[in-house]
Amino acid sequence: MMRSTVSLLLPAGVLLLAPVAMLHSQAQDSPAPDLPACAAAGIESLQKWYVQETGQWQTTGWWNAANATTVLIAYSRLAPAPDLKPAIQNTFARNSKGGFLNQYYDDEGWWALAWIDAYQWSRDSRYLEMAEQIFADMTQGWDDTCGGGIWWRKDRRYKNAIANELFLSVAARLASAAPEQRRTYLAWARREWRWFAASGMINARGLINDGLTATCQNNARNTWTYNQGVILGGLSALAAAGGEEGGEQGEAQSLLDRAQAIALAAITQLTDSDGILHDTCEPNCGNDAVQFKGIFARNLGALQAAAPSPRFRDFLETNARRICRIQTPDHRFGVVWSRASEAVNAATQVSALDAILAAMAPSGVEKR
Repeated sequence: MMRSTVSLLLPAGVLLLAPVAMLHSQAQDSPAPDLPACAAAGIESLQKWYVQETGQWQTTGWWNAANATTVLIAYSRLAPAPDLKPAIQNTFARNSKGGFLNQYYDDEGWWALAWIDAYQWSRDSRYLEMAEQIFADMTQGWDDTCGGGIWWRKDRRYKNAIANELFLSVAARLASAAPEQRRTYLAWARREWRWFAASGMINARGLINDGLTATCQNNARNTWTYNQGVILGGLSALAAAGGEEGGEQGEAQSLLDRAQAIALAAITQLTDSDGILHDTCEPNCGNDAVQFKGIFARNLGALQAAAPSPRFRDFLETNARRICRIQTPDHRFGVVWSRASEAVNAATQVSALDAILAAMAPSGVEKR
């Protein structure tokens, strides 16, 4: 659910203007870009927006900062330099007083995932403790309206996909990260997925709409890319946590199969003829939706690690290479991944970096 995005569908042919077509031709003919070098330059450019005094990034907002923190951690796992640990520690220290809580359960979920990542990377127990505290607050959003699920906001007016996908993902990730509470977190994750799968938010095309109506029906709102993405990470994490429980391999494979079906629906229906991912708001995506595509790529990367597929690998590489080909001279990335875009800020930078890092990450043996 978006708070400030203006959704504008592009008129037919807008992307086929001569300068764009020329850029497309040049991008197709140019040598394959060096993804590690592209990522390194992109991280350096991202950090020019970082504000030490706030632990956040100029040009973007609160929940975006959680995703920026996640990207710094993901990059640190792949590359030894630069040392981004001081920035991650600073973001935690500057913002932990409020417990990373606000009126939006989805915002809380982004921060919980960031701190789970930070803990698994650094083994600093403060991060895990914070993630558990955030999740405890998120559980307060669950009630029997529409048969279960958590609300989007604490005013309890809307049950939507993103808040519940994040609830699933946080619970499943904590089941693996906090073994002493594994059964509790695993129970929450399974409860969430049973409700979500039966909620009606997954439509007949295999895509996930934004949320539910007041009468608990699929509201047929936009199939944002991040809604197709977060569920992939949640199901992959639940498959792993269930497998760790023992004797749950059938369940794990079923979860991965469902995730692969959603991923395939997304990369089939939400891409252009070159396989580049798009949201319908482009190029005017406000403050929120500029972040969405990278979240899809990040979570597709998690699925690729759990259940490798050449189709998904090719998708990630195709999008990452295009992003790197059309970067600005100062290594910045715009909201549109198929052509040069004037809409550039810290959120578009993080989104693109998510895609590049997902393409760089190693995966297991692919099944053909």
